[in-house]
Amino acid sequence: MRWHGMSALAAVVVSLAMMMPLGAAAQGDTVLKPADVQKLLPASVYYKGQSAPSQLRNSGGVKFSDGSYMLATLVDNSGYASDVAAKYQAYFVTEVAIKIGGQNLPAGVYGIGFIGGDKFVVTDIGAHDVFTVSSSTDAEMKRPMPMQVTTDPGGGFRLYAGRRYVTVTK
Repeated sequence: MRWHGMSALAAVVVSLAMMMPLGAAAQGDTVLKPADVQKLLPASVYYKGQSAPSQLRNSGGVKFSDGSYMLATLVDNSGYASDVAAKYQAYFVTEVAIKIGGQNLPAGVYGIGFIGGDKFVVTDIGAHDVFTVSSSTDAEMKRPMPMQVTTDPGGGFRLYAGRRYVTVTK
């Protein structure tokens, strides 16, 4: 009888673990796909005095275990001056303080971009630089997407544009 009770308990634990999203079992955080982000972000976003259409099909994010979000979506930056468009490739929202490439970033709304020299830049909503960090390239990625978020094997998450990425931690 005792063995049967232990088997039933083990089956329940395994079933619950299988129902959790990938990466959530260890961290309690959930990686969001574009369909999830589409429900949270608007079709157009404000940055540097203009409204730009968001490319919600090219988005990703994280729902942290405390219920807060980090979201990113590519934008159509064709209406911006070339110097702004070079750095403003995506709209980025974080509801909690995070670290990107080891740099602290408070909760807020930002513009982000992967720029030349294997760099990643974060700008405020007025297009002023907040910080720049090094980005990495994942040559092993099988099917790169224009933008996506995945779990990072070393902990935290990776924010990708194609094969280029930065590491994000809370």
